[in-house]
Amino acid sequence: MAAPETFVLDNTHSYPRFSYNHFGYSTQISRFNKTTGRIVLDKEAKTGSVDVVIDMKSVDTGYAVFNDHLQGEDFFDAEKFATATFKSTKVRFEGDKPVAVEGNLTIKGVTKPLTLALSSFQLMPHPMLKKDAIGANATTKISRTEFNAGKYAPYVGDEVTIDIGVEAIKE
Repeated sequence: MAAPETFVLDNTHSYPRFSYNHFGYSTQISRFNKTTGRIVLDKEAKTGSVDVVIDMKSVDTGYAVFNDHLQGEDFFDAEKFATATFKSTKVRFEGDKPVAVEGNLTIKGVTKPLTLALSSFQLMPHPMLKKDAIGANATTKISRTEFNAGKYAPYVGDEVTIDIGVEAIKE
């Protein structure tokens, strides 16, 4: 009988990215550089949980002035709301693999339910660390106005795609 296993996010390989339409000119892609969390997985029971914390001051657009702009009150208000969180409520499996994670995303003190669709999932021994590790890619879409971050909408797109590449190492 297998027991739940706990994995700690590898913050050197776990980056939430977000993209949005910029005035109809282009799709802008940015990321957060500091993410922590835990994933619990029970393969036999086909259950699990995900708990992630994102440092909103670690936003990285590739341009320091724009990073500061996004950290301001009109967008992330990172001085008042230093972190965003995702806490799962359910992990859905198809066969032996998780395919979606349902949960609650909190940004700027506003919590909304969402589903992360997993496009890949891997559980295997890490070739360098010699410990079990998991990796996944997840995607969802949110409306930034629902999180009180809607400055310039609809000219700057309200719909934001969140794409997360995550790797976690067994405790």
